[in-house]
Amino acid sequence: MGNTLRVTVVNCGSMTFDRSVVMTGASGDITIPTAAYIIEHPRHGLILFDTGLNYHGADPEEADVYWGRGLRDALGCSMERDQAIDRQLDKLGYQLADVRVVVLSHMHFDHAGGMCHFPNATFVIQKKELQYAWWPDEFSKGVYFYNDYRETRNYRFVQLNGDVDLFHDGTVRLIATPGHSPGHQSMLLQLKNRGPLLLGADAAHLQDAYRTFSCMPFDWSIESATETYHRIRQLSLAQVEVVFSHDPDDYDRLPHDGEWAD
Repeated sequence: MGNTLRVTVVNCGSMTFDRSVVMTGASGDITIPTAAYIIEHPRHGLILFDTGLNYHGADPEEADVYWGRGLRDALGCSMERDQAIDRQLDKLGYQLADVRVVVLSHMHFDHAGGMCHFPNATFVIQKKELQYAWWPDEFSKGVYFYNDYRETRNYRFVQLNGDVDLFHDGTVRLIATPGHSPGHQSMLLQLKNRGPLLLGADAAHLQDAYRTFSCMPFDWSIESATETYHRIRQLSLAQVEVVFSHDPDDYDRLPHDGEWAD
């Protein structure tokens, strides 16, 4: 794996819907990627940041059973089976067992859908998020798909309360960025050649939303989301590059599908 940290992003299934779903006050159709990040660490092996949509979402009939009738169409999902995280890893020449650590930004269906492929990995998540996923408020139930994690009670979880330097070497830091969900977290990578890169996940869905402090209609806490925007702006002042998981332009400007940033 070499001597430097490397990251590539893959699209685990696109969705098309009205822009107002991901940015209050916006309009017009938008197609967004569902990004998962594959990270090679020189000492700690293969790490994932999020796992994308579940593979059942690729088949309309299976999605009706697994996600709920009509949800695939409502989400404008155009996922193909080869886009699921297990096939993405295979295309890059990895075995599922190569993944040692899975970091979940949060447990919404488009980030936790591939948990089932990694029963032997260590999952790193904010404690608030793990608890909330199992017992969400009524207004949040629509984005937590119980089928994604119903078989994970015996998985190995590391539950966090706030920021951590994951390997105590400065290469991978996890930053608490609540608001979209109660235990949302982002990942700050120190890349030798590209510099610091914040994988902001769903702290904002689009760069336009982040720039204008526009939250999502179904964010868990608008107040917390706004505080998170300010926190990320402080990182931007420190020349940290910020990308979000569903921004199409962010996906395009990052190395993806086997091209690597280091």
